[in-house]
Amino acid sequence: MKIVKNEATIERNKKVGNWISVFALLVLGGGMYISFSKPDWFAYSILCLVVGYLLTQVGMYMGNRWGRSPRPDEKLDAGLKGLHSEFTLYHYVTPASHLLVGPAGIWTLLPYHQAGKVEFVKNRWKLSGGGFFQNYMRIFGQEGLGRPDLEANSEVASVKKFLDQKLSGQSIPEVQALLVFTNEAVELMPNDAPVPALKLKQMKEFLRQKSKERALAGDQLREINNLLSSN
Repeated sequence: MKIVKNEATIERNKKVGNWISVFALLVLGGGMYISFSKPDWFAYSILCLVVGYLLTQVGMYMGNRWGRSPRPDEKLDAGLKGLHSEFTLYHYVTPASHLLVGPAGIWTLLPYHQAGKVEFVKNRWKLSGGGFFQNYMRIFGQEGLGRPDLEANSEVASVKKFLDQKLSGQSIPEVQALLVFTNEAVELMPNDAPVPALKLKQMKEFLRQKSKERALAGDQLREINNLLSSN
């Protein structure tokens, strides 16, 4: 498997996330200082605490994607190690953050690091369980699961739009999404989810099986890879 990665974007966003987290702590600290030393400035202390909390959430979001070790892209690299050389994995160089192109087709990969019980029920993904510590962290700031279904649809639409613009007048290959849960402590129950969801260790075998259907022929693969490499 070939890997194409935008290292400049990774380093830049890592630094931005670090600075946001530091600034968030300063704002929160300023808010606490004002609340104790300047009682008459109560409104300003509340404003600092609210802004600091919002910045903390942004810093956490950035840190999970760019500062965490191993990062999501590194986990995907490890999970797909040994995949056939016809596959190419693109990180941060296409409209999707992680895009896999190969004989199994075109797949946007959406990694999630959350632990606990992840279940698709009543048309929504829900996160629960994981013990006291996980519940505590979900209440006090750990990034939630969000809406994987909407994220997947958005990334697929972005890649389709890109290919439609670049391959004007040609047949556009199907673009699919795959949710990848990278935490070994996750209990995954996708049920009847419209988007396939797998644990990291299941991903390679899933794609090998899909390769047997040969969604993209050799000429198509070369054309798509040339297009993405020149983007």
